[in-house]
Amino acid sequence: MLDGGPVIDTRSGRTTSLSVPDHRLVLTFDDGPDPTWTPKVLDVLKKHHAHAVFFVTGTMTSRHPGLVRRMVAEGHEVGLHTFNHPDLSYQSTKRIDWELSQNQLALAGAAGIRSSIFRPPYSSFADAMDDRSWPVTRYIGTKGYLTVVNDTDSEDWRRPGVSTIIRNATPRGGKGAIVLMHDSGGDRHQTVRALDRFLPEMQARGYRFDSLTEALDAPSALTPVTGAELWKGRAWIFLVRASDDITGVMVAGLAVVGALVIGRFALMLLLSGAHARRVRRRDFGWGPPVTQPVSVLVPAYNEAKCIENTVRSLMASEHPIEVIVVDDGSGDGTARIVEAMGLPNVRVVRQLNAGKPAALNRGLANARHDIVVMMDGDTVFEPSTVRELVQPFGDPRVGAVAGNAKVGNRDSLIGAWQHIEYVMGFNLDRRMYDILRCMPTIPGAVGAFRRSALERVGGMSDDTLAEDTDITMAMHRDGWRVVYAEKARAWTEAPETVQQLWSQRYRWSYGTMQAIWKHRRALVERGPSGRFGRVGLPLVSLFMVVAPLLAPLIDVFLLYGVVFGPTEKTIVAWLGVLAIQAICAAYAFRLDKERMTHLISLPLQQILYRQLMYVVLLQSWITALTGGRLRWQKLRRTGVVEAPGGTVPRQRSRTSRTSSTSSTSSSDRRPVA
Repeated sequence: MLDGGPVIDTRSGRTTSLSVPDHRLVLTFDDGPDPTWTPKVLDVLKKHHAHAVFFVTGTMTSRHPGLVRRMVAEGHEVGLHTFNHPDLSYQSTKRIDWELSQNQLALAGAAGIRSSIFRPPYSSFADAMDDRSWPVTRYIGTKGYLTVVNDTDSEDWRRPGVSTIIRNATPRGGKGAIVLMHDSGGDRHQTVRALDRFLPEMQARGYRFDSLTEALDAPSALTPVTGAELWKGRAWIFLVRASDDITGVMVAGLAVVGALVIGRFALMLLLSGAHARRVRRRDFGWGPPVTQPVSVLVPAYNEAKCIENTVRSLMASEHPIEVIVVDDGSGDGTARIVEAMGLPNVRVVRQLNAGKPAALNRGLANARHDIVVMMDGDTVFEPSTVRELVQPFGDPRVGAVAGNAKVGNRDSLIGAWQHIEYVMGFNLDRRMYDILRCMPTIPGAVGAFRRSALERVGGMSDDTLAEDTDITMAMHRDGWRVVYAEKARAWTEAPETVQQLWSQRYRWSYGTMQAIWKHRRALVERGPSGRFGRVGLPLVSLFMVVAPLLAPLIDVFLLYGVVFGPTEKTIVAWLGVLAIQAICAAYAFRLDKERMTHLISLPLQQILYRQLMYVVLLQSWITALTGGRLRWQKLRRTGVVEAPGGTVPRQRSRTSRTSSTSSTSSSDRRPVA
C-alpha cells in the first residue's frame, strides 16, 4: 500500500491499489459543496468540458442539495467525505458507520444517488498511512467502498498564489494523477483562477480531465436510490433545510436578545450608579424631615408562624407608628397571637377571607395617619426601616416609596439564588427605574404610600394578581413620583422549595402581564399617564416579559455550538455573557454592601434557576393567551426569619420550636446567614 497508487481497494478481503493512467488527470475537490465557491468551480469545469470528483460532507450536502444535483447532472462524480468531517483514526467503528450512513442519506436526499467511493478527512498520499489510518481503510473496504487518497497535492488550501497552485498540481513526465483541491473551507478565489488556467494548459499538452471511474475505465461509482431510502433522504434534506431556516430566525432572535441583555446591563450600571451617587451625597435631601407618625398595615392570612416576629420587629422601630394587623379570615389563630402579645399601638382588624387587596383597603380605612406603610405578614423590619422609608415624602411630588427587600433565609441553595435575584434583578432595577421615573412595582414586603395618593387612584385593586404592580402603575399615571429608598431594608422569607417558588413567580409574572394590559391605554394618553405609557410600559414589557422569554436562546445556542461547533467559540461567547452578568451582580452587591461569597452560585443559577423562570414565564404567557384565570395561592411559611435584635435581623434555627404566644429571648437568636 505504501508504494501503490492512490485508489485503495480492500473490498471482499482483497488488498489492491490502482493508479490513474498516463495523460489522465482526476481533479478532486474536498469539503463542499460551498454556496459561494462550488458554483464557480463548476462553471470553470463546464467552460473547459472537464469532469471531476467532489468529495462532499453530509452537513454541506444537506444544506446545499441543489449543488450536488448539479454536479451529477453535469457528469461529475460525487464521493463521501463523512458527515461531520472528523478524523476517523480516532473514532470507533460505530461512529464510522454513522458518518458513512448519514453521508449516504444526505446524498440520497440531495440527488437520489449512492456512492461507492470515499475519501477520509485529513488524508494525504498512500505512503502517509500509519497504524492508525490503515485499519480504518481496511474497515471501510468491508463496507463496500473504494478509498481514494491523492498523489498530487495542489496545496490550494494554503493560498500560495495561482502560479504555485498550478505548479503543484502538474504531474511530471506525462504521468496520470489524482489532484487534491478544495471547493470549500475558506476563500477559494485562487483555486478558481488557477483552475481556469490549469485546464486549458494541460489539455493543450494532451491531458484529459475525467471522473475517477472514467479514468480507470470502471463502472460508475454512482447508483440510483429508489423507494423508502429515497424518501427517507428527501425527508432528511427537508428537515435540515427547515432547521436552517429556524436557526436563521434563532440567530436573529439571539442578536435581539444580546442587544437587549447588553443594553439593559449597560443602562442598569450607568443609571444605578447615578442613583447611588445622587442619594448618597452629603447635601442630598428629599425636603423637610418626616417625623409625624405613620400607619403600618400588615395583611395576614394564616401567618401564625411569622406574625409574632413581624410585629415585634415593628415595635423596635425608630419612627412613631401605629400597627394595624388585618386578619383576612385566618384559620390558624393569627389574630389571637397578635392580641395575646398585648402591645401598645397594635390593633387587630378581622374580616372574612377576601384577599390581600381587600385586606389592605380595610386597613387603610382604619388607619389614622396620612402616610401608610405596607408590609407582608412574613417580613421583618430593621429599627430604621420605617424612618428611612418615609423620608422621601418630604418631597410633595412623591406618592409612593419602594423599600429594599432582602431574602432572610438565604442559607439554602435556592435561597441564595433568590438572594442574588433580589439584589441584582430587583434592587438594581429599581435604582434604574427611579432615575427613569417609571418604577413598575412597589414591593409588597416593604412599601409606603401617601394616603391622599392612594385615595385618588381608588385604593388597592383586585383586578390583577399583582396588586403592588397595579397600584404603582396607577400612581405613575396619576402624576405621582415613585422612588426607591435603599436604606429601608426589610427581610422576607423567600420560598424554600421549587414548587413554592414556581407558585409565587407564576403569580408574579401573570399578574405583571395583567397590570400591563390593564394600563395599556396609557400608551395613547397625554400628560403623566402618556409619559409612563410611552416610556415605562415599553421598558417593563421589554425587560420583564419579552427579554426573559428570549433569554434561553443563549443556552440553546450553547448546546448547539458544543454539539455541532464551533465549540470553543461558543463556550467563550457564553462565558462572556456570564462575565457581564457577574460584573453587574458584583456591582449590585457592592452597592447593597452584601458579601460577595454568595455569588459563587451565580453560574449554577444561570444554568438552572433561569430555566425555571423561563418555564414559569412561558406558562404565564399560555395562561394569558388562552384566557385562563389564576387564583391566589398561599405559600407555606416556616417562620425562620425573626425580628432583628439591633440593626441586623436574626434567624431562628429550623429545629427549634417555641410557643406561638410567647416571646423569644435574644440569646436564642442568631444573625441571618
